[in-house]
Amino acid sequence: MKKIFYLFISLLFFAACGTESMTDSDNTNDPPDNGDDSEEAIVPAFPNLSFDRPLRILHPGDQTNRLFVVEQRGVISVFENDPDTEQRSTFLNLESRVNDSGNEQGLLGLAFHPDFESNGYFYVNYTASGPDRTVISRFSVSSGDPNQANPDSELILLTYEQPFSNHNGGHLEFGPDGYLYISSGDGGSGGDPENNGQDRSTLLGALLRIDVDNPQNGNEYGIPSDNPFINNDQGYREEIYAWGLRNPWRFSFDADTGELWAADVGQNSRESIYIIENGKNYGWNILEGSACYPSGDSCDKTGLELPLFEYSHTSGDRSVTGGYVYRGDKWPGLEGLYIYGDFVSGRIWALDASDPANPVNTELIDTSLNISSFGTDQNNELYLCAFNGQIYRPGSAILEALD
Repeated sequence: MKKIFYLFISLLFFAACGTESMTDSDNTNDPPDNGDDSEEAIVPAFPNLSFDRPLRILHPGDQTNRLFVVEQRGVISVFENDPDTEQRSTFLNLESRVNDSGNEQGLLGLAFHPDFESNGYFYVNYTASGPDRTVISRFSVSSGDPNQANPDSELILLTYEQPFSNHNGGHLEFGPDGYLYISSGDGGSGGDPENNGQDRSTLLGALLRIDVDNPQNGNEYGIPSDNPFINNDQGYREEIYAWGLRNPWRFSFDADTGELWAADVGQNSRESIYIIENGKNYGWNILEGSACYPSGDSCDKTGLELPLFEYSHTSGDRSVTGGYVYRGDKWPGLEGLYIYGDFVSGRIWALDASDPANPVNTELIDTSLNISSFGTDQNNELYLCAFNGQIYRPGSAILEALD
């Protein structure tokens, strides 16, 4: 098993804390050496730019060919999507509002409204203190500068307390239906001691869905009419879209089919990939992936959704980083494949789920990177963030593994 680099202990985002084991490692955060096969398969996308723990890269959907990078400390940067660019601007600085004192706390998510080009709205997910909580907020772009947000425009939509510092989820994404989806971890520690994954009266351990355009009932958002628990009389949170998740750090929508792909970080033994559907229970903490939890226990799997694909920790992989179904034009051989990675091992795979009963998983490259996130530009071309401060893109050898 690969050892885990000491920096991973201090910067760990995804793998569990508390009861879960960690070891030291010789895993480095250096980019691949020049001339190395790995550099041909994955290369720095913007070699003149560097970031502090980048964990999200995305485009605003306004055809301006800009990219935005989120840094955990609370800073959002913007720059032209040009590999030779040497300049970036600070779009928004939230360091005074963000609590990033825990390894998995900070500014964790960013999403642009589908009508951002006309309304200037974007949404963030961050952790704050006093009490420790998740904050979902809307901000507006400055009226005089498209590369500058208005820091005084914050409208808090939703908050929920976090019992521990880890497993905060944190991803935001607008779906094809125009609703805002939010990933929420189980609240942390290890093993879900408060049983949040199966408690539908809490917003923890779930994927949430809200309507930001039609506020209702004194809230700054509405509940979509087909959310599974709308108007229930059992005390279930109506924002829940799906539940039974441990720490769905990154999810995405297939740009062609609209399917919602989510990677859920495991506890002791396995990492899981799901296609999330409305009103489904994904099993945590009755299950870890497809297996009963704790390992060796028996359990009733009735009504629980099993992963589309899962992998074990036996090869040093330990913390899945969800990616995207590739729908760009540059790499036709990747078309329709789900590209994702592992934060600890640095490996990147392509998952072919064209036959869902028999998915085929192929390793594309084994890097030395702590891969925190994947993202796409306005042409659906793929990028990834690494904790060495670099943004990467596929290189010329990315398809060799698929031959």
